[in-house]
Amino acid sequence: MLPEKINRINELARKSKLPGGLTEEEKAEQAALRLEYRRGVVHNLTSQLEVIEVVDKPADK
Repeated sequence: MLPEKINRINELARKSKLPGGLTEEEKAEQAALRLEYRRGVVHNLTSQLEVIEVVDKPADK
């Protein structure tokens, strides 16, 4: 995700805590940006987990 989009997520989060909060358009934008962010995180995690190889080390006897 682009840094500009992450900055926008943070900007909307700060604004939502202020009196007056967010407009309906901003709420929709915030939801869409958060969804995009979560999808990116899940995609990255899935990609990392797919290449992990578990190797058992031999037990000492």
